Amino acid sequence: MVSVPALRIDSAVPADHDRIAELTVGVYVDGELASPAYTAELADVAGRAERAELLVVRDGTGHVVGSVALVLEGDFGEVTESDDEAGFRMLVVDPAAQGRGIGAALVQECLERARAAGKRRVVISTGTRMTAAHRLYERLGFSRLPERDWTPVPGIDLLVYARELC
Repeated sequence: MVSVPALRIDSAVPADHDRIAELTVGVYVDGELASPAYTAELADVAGRAERAELLVVRDGTGHVVGSVALVLEGDFGEVTESDDEAGFRMLVVDPAAQGRGIGAALVQECLERARAAGKRRVVISTGTRMTAAHRLYERLGFSRLPERDWTPVPGIDLLVYARELC
């Protein structure tokens, strides 16, 4: 019988930034979920770390196989409208590790940390082409907030989802 190493969620450290950038650009741009024009922002992990809490999933060998930027305060979430809302951005899972529950585990960790921080709701935005993410969010209890959908730049439409924490 083959043993599968355990996964664990940690706060990212600066030594993880290059791997997070590689994963994020690879999943979003190479996976055709975002335009190449978005590459610089996706790769700016140090900038994200100044405005959000970066979480990573490590496999049993310590290799980063997933990441998300949790926004508990400030405007980096770009969809939060009040202090009682949290958000997360740039959720990514290494394509080689998909199907193991890593994305769901990262979302659950964001929900738990937001609840612990006293937030009432988690609000996120997602691209219209990110249908696997939409299914994940809906399965985890998120609902659409179409009145808050937005267009950050012409031609890029983002859908907003929310999950109540109370």
